[in-house]
Amino acid sequence: MRVRRIGVAMAGVAALGMVLTGCGAKKASSVADKNKLIIGVKYDQPSMGLKTTSGVEGLDIDVAKYVAKKLGVAEKDITFKEARSANRETFLQNGTVDMVIATYSITEARKPKVTFAGPWVVTHQDVMVRADDNSIKDLNSLKGKKLCQVSGSNSWKNITEGTNKSKLKVGAELVPAQGYDECITKLKGKSIDAVSTDATILAGYVNREGSSFKVVNAPFTDEKYGVGLKKGDTKGCEAVNKAITAMYQDGTAKQLWDKWMGKANLPFEATAPAPEGCS
Repeated sequence: MRVRRIGVAMAGVAALGMVLTGCGAKKASSVADKNKLIIGVKYDQPSMGLKTTSGVEGLDIDVAKYVAKKLGVAEKDITFKEARSANRETFLQNGTVDMVIATYSITEARKPKVTFAGPWVVTHQDVMVRADDNSIKDLNSLKGKKLCQVSGSNSWKNITEGTNKSKLKVGAELVPAQGYDECITKLKGKSIDAVSTDATILAGYVNREGSSFKVVNAPFTDEKYGVGLKKGDTKGCEAVNKAITAMYQDGTAKQLWDKWMGKANLPFEATAPAPEGCS
């Protein structure tokens, strides 16, 4: 009986070990090992990530397809899911998406929650106003102006909290919005005076809206766009960094930039940005 009990106990321990090992393997899964990917992207940003009747399109989308291909994932095996500024970290943490490529700036505040590959490009924050508004010409001109405050974005903080190159705190009046399309509606309706975020995003809206808006062209930050991965996926991060390097070396990065940003005449640096490091 004692031998039998020991055998049963050992079998139980072995089974438990298999369960724990299985859990550990699932927890440690990397985008580098997957044959299908769910990628979080924006749905409301022209030229970057925009949902249309034929699917999702933009610079972020094309970069995502390139990276996925380098990871061995065919385009047909990619599922794009809308990731707003407010839920990008949550989606990565709970496994709703495998990676996020959604005008996702690498910041110190986000690094404890996200493993970032890249950056895959460096852009700059600027200001967009109505075409007939000449009162806003630079960062300081936003003092007392109504500024769109998008949930989950850090762009407004760079203005009101002074996290910009000049370390200038500007007393703008913040007007909340859930996304940049809502900001555009408010800007058209004159319930706000300005929208400030990355020049790539603003350029997309100028391209879409025609002569209604203009970009002030007074950049005041460096925005390093990264590829967000679940915290701890260093293997995936290293694989994505290799894909980004290849994208610049084979000329694809420049081709995609010209395709989506050519009309806005935004400058492009032909050398791949130095990786931040996988952690």
